Amino acid sequence: MPSSLPPSPPPADPADDAKPHPLHRRLKSFVKRGGRTTEGQAKAYEDFGPQFLVPYRAESLDFDLAFGRHAPTVLEIGFGMGEATAHIAALMPDRNFLCCEVHEPGVGKLLKRCGEQGIANIRIVAHDAVDVLDHMLQPGTLAGVHVFFPDPWHKKRHNKRRLIQSPLVRKLAERLAPGGYLHCATDWQPYAEQMLEVLSAEPMLRNTATDASGYAPKPDYRPLTKFENRGLKLGHGVWDLVFQRAAPLHRS
Repeated sequence: MPSSLPPSPPPADPADDAKPHPLHRRLKSFVKRGGRTTEGQAKAYEDFGPQFLVPYRAESLDFDLAFGRHAPTVLEIGFGMGEATAHIAALMPDRNFLCCEVHEPGVGKLLKRCGEQGIANIRIVAHDAVDVLDHMLQPGTLAGVHVFFPDPWHKKRHNKRRLIQSPLVRKLAERLAPGGYLHCATDWQPYAEQMLEVLSAEPMLRNTATDASGYAPKPDYRPLTKFENRGLKLGHGVWDLVFQRAAPLHRS
């Protein structure tokens, strides 16, 4: 999720508004997009896939086994072409990064980055993140979650397709360890406002922002992408939200 310009939504189905809310049908973390995998990306699957790809299985994932070490693990949902992911993982070698993405060119690109740059603390699950959350991740096991620049679904009738909604946020909060964080970023102000509302309504999370706006300063570890730099030069805003998993209450 994209740390690059989200692709345009497909044409609307005239009957779309009459359909059940997608979160009531089947919660998903993505919408399948087209895209061409280059020869280099395809070769990366062959050369580096065995080392960095984790197959989806409907069973709990052993982080220590998958990464070959014991370290705090951060989940990233949707990494686009993996530019920001590779940067952050190289900057934070003491953490594991479990990354979910279904866009094959993006997976190939990140595999290529990992192999050529020797980034050993990334593992990729090329599968829907909701299935991964439901079946591979146990409660209280994540040190953090990154959701950067998810598709904003600009049109009002498409807002229900947005990723950051209460059912998913509850799943994410449950899988964070106490003190773990959820970091979302978007360049679309109406989506930022929705994110703030949804995250603030989750009782297991607390906002770390000290500013009255509720938005956090951009953490140093999140790089400015080429797309983001272009937007900032044009006067576009970017909003970061960083929420923390509250410690459970101890009853006497």
